[in-house]
Amino acid sequence: MRRGKVLVAAVSLMTLVACGGFDPRAEGALEAYTAQQIFERGELELETGDPDDAAFYFGEIERLYPYSEYAKRALIMQAFAYHRDKNYPNSRASAQRYLDFYPAEEDAAYAQYLLALSYYDQIDDIGRDQGLTFQALQALRAVIENYPETDYARSSILKFDLAFDHLAAKEMEIGRYYLKRGFYAAAVNRFRIVVEDFQTTTHTAEALHRLVEAYLSLGLTDEAQTAGAILGYNYQSTEWYQDSFALLTGRGLEARSAGDNWLSSIYRQVVRGEWL
Repeated sequence: MRRGKVLVAAVSLMTLVACGGFDPRAEGALEAYTAQQIFERGELELETGDPDDAAFYFGEIERLYPYSEYAKRALIMQAFAYHRDKNYPNSRASAQRYLDFYPAEEDAAYAQYLLALSYYDQIDDIGRDQGLTFQALQALRAVIENYPETDYARSSILKFDLAFDHLAAKEMEIGRYYLKRGFYAAAVNRFRIVVEDFQTTTHTAEALHRLVEAYLSLGLTDEAQTAGAILGYNYQSTEWYQDSFALLTGRGLEARSAGDNWLSSIYRQVVRGEWL
């Protein structure tokens, strides 16, 4: 019987809102309704595609019933609703509030994951501020380290690798810009970052080839040959090695470790296993 009364009240709330004669955002408008009724209205808004209104209802539960079980559930749902609405700052704020209030609850892992997504879902465009990418990496690492046995950790590992690759892509983009315009020393600095700090990404082979190009343009043949040697050892089947090989042999050079420079140090470590 009690369940039936709650259902009737929830339906009445939905009916009032649908009729347009009721403003749920007016002061005191929802105080006559239970936490469950407001929660169910929030769920309905999510189902019908209005995540901003859903976030409002979930937020009202936290305000009107701050110590209830529904307030806890509503907070994580509010973070989700804001994220669906692409309101990333508010999604992040709700997720962080959940972590602050309920760090030991089961949904804490999901809250941390939503917090990470609030950064990650904004970094698709290489041209965007890379500060978001660094923040995404930090937040994803928190999921991986704090909740290692969850599905969220497994998903975070994949996203972490993609975000890491994204940073390397940005360095490559800038390096190619400098290289095309003849700023060879500046280009070398960018490609060196990829080789040294992002060697596990998909951009390392191209970075080594671009180093061959840049160093040959600078007349630094030892560095160019050594970059070609590392490229040949690790990525001999790629087009980048074929292009570098053609550049070097076209100048009477070969892909081998030569001289004493930062690349020859990497060659000794990677190829010879001399780490000391």
